[in-house]
Amino acid sequence: MRTRIGLIRHGSTLWNKEGRVQGHTDNPLDEEGLRQAAVLAERLSKETWDYIYSSDMLRARQTAEVIAARLGLTLAGLIPGIREMNGGLIEGTTEDERIARFGSGWKTMDMQLESRELAQERGVKAIEELAGRHPGSNVLVVSHGAILRSTLMGLIPALDVSIMLKNTSVTCILKEHGGWTCELYNAAEHLQE
Repeated sequence: MRTRIGLIRHGSTLWNKEGRVQGHTDNPLDEEGLRQAAVLAERLSKETWDYIYSSDMLRARQTAEVIAARLGLTLAGLIPGIREMNGGLIEGTTEDERIARFGSGWKTMDMQLESRELAQERGVKAIEELAGRHPGSNVLVVSHGAILRSTLMGLIPALDVSIMLKNTSVTCILKEHGGWTCELYNAAEHLQE
């Protein structure tokens, strides 16, 4: 049985444009983010999707609600396990602000960031639980860039996730025969149309 999970990064926010670390700060989409969600929803309407879930953070939920409305789906649930990684002491800051506050060596200091290992563990657990809940289905999950890349590294260790996920990009993974493969990574052609 084949289960397909479409992983979506939320639409853009003001903090994305300003280069601020968002982490657990509950920012809304900006106007462009709402437009991106609508364009993505149109693209997804040409495919078959059975369920849509979202991180419990506002920017992801707003993106999911736009998509759900276009697809005629009800938001199936909010999943704290796929919320963005905690930004610790750098949350809300730009690179210039981090350098001003902590010095140019800030990346070598303990900024109380959530570890990639912990994020990966909770992300993998959340996606595995969803796949178990909806075997053989096509499930959309709206989440965040860093947690999605960490989760993908846990599910498909050989996958190259070095390219940052674009806002409203789609990454499709398939679970078959107990293992995961990636069918599509960081697809955002809809934004050019």
